[in-house]
Amino acid sequence: MKVSEAMSRDVRTVSPDQTIAEAAQIMAEIDAGSLPVGENDRLVGMVTDRDIAVRGVAKKCSPDTKVRDVMSADVKYCYDDEALGHVAKNMGEIQVRRLPVVNREKRLVGIISLGDIATDGNSRQAAETIRKVSTPGGQHSQSMAGIR
Repeated sequence: MKVSEAMSRDVRTVSPDQTIAEAAQIMAEIDAGSLPVGENDRLVGMVTDRDIAVRGVAKKCSPDTKVRDVMSADVKYCYDDEALGHVAKNMGEIQVRRLPVVNREKRLVGIISLGDIATDGNSRQAAETIRKVSTPGGQHSQSMAGIR
């Protein structure tokens, strides 16, 4: 199965110049915990509800703080034509719960989440990915992340 067969296609984005309050409102509207950050038709980051809480609110940042100040700029992504099993394994190794999906022209075309993998993928692969993602630590651990 290809990523394009399992991913969510209706993806909202946020600009790095929008506020964390605006990003949180969009997340609430679409019932999602993350948003791709786009600028000049390019994917420049990801912002999660956890980024807003830990890098923003916990550091007493204003609701007017820009998304760029709390987002993760090291964007991991996958291609829509990749095998779902390969992407699931990669997600487990880099410990991320969701990845933006781009086409070969690097245009954002969707997002793939653990839920998508569990619903549409191999159940054993989904369980292994969830186990790896849930292991404490990793590159996206808030205790290891540099606070901007």
